[in-house]
Amino acid sequence: MAQGTLYIVSAPSGAGKSSLIQALLKTQPLYDTQVSVSHTTRQPRPGEVHGEHYFFVNHDEFKEMISRDAFLEHAEVFGNYYGTSREAIEQVLATGVDVFLDIDWQGCAANSPEDAARAEYLYFTAV
Repeated sequence: MAQGTLYIVSAPSGAGKSSLIQALLKTQPLYDTQVSVSHTTRQPRPGEVHGEHYFFVNHDEFKEMISRDAFLEHAEVFGNYYGTSREAIEQVLATGVDVFLDIDWQGCAANSPEDAARAEYLYFTAV
């Protein structure tokens, strides 16, 4: 089975990364494609569901995951941590499913050279 492709969509916070990805998936249905679900230490907003929008964890859990190199990327944004589970992404890609990562510039910059070399990137800014 072919390995899935990792697509990294990166922009400053509030630039519309999530909206762009959702619009793409809505207007051009892509089979065998999914959007990654990040971990965060921030509090859930009304309507957000653990495991669907984010995996909500406390600061100690997040720091423990950093110490185990459990994140493909991670960053601190406005006092909260955000990160993408390396294991979760690897498992999905191994099944041939493409994955979109919705991350800011800090997360993008935190990718290791090995991870960066196998991803396709889209970076944009708000006008």
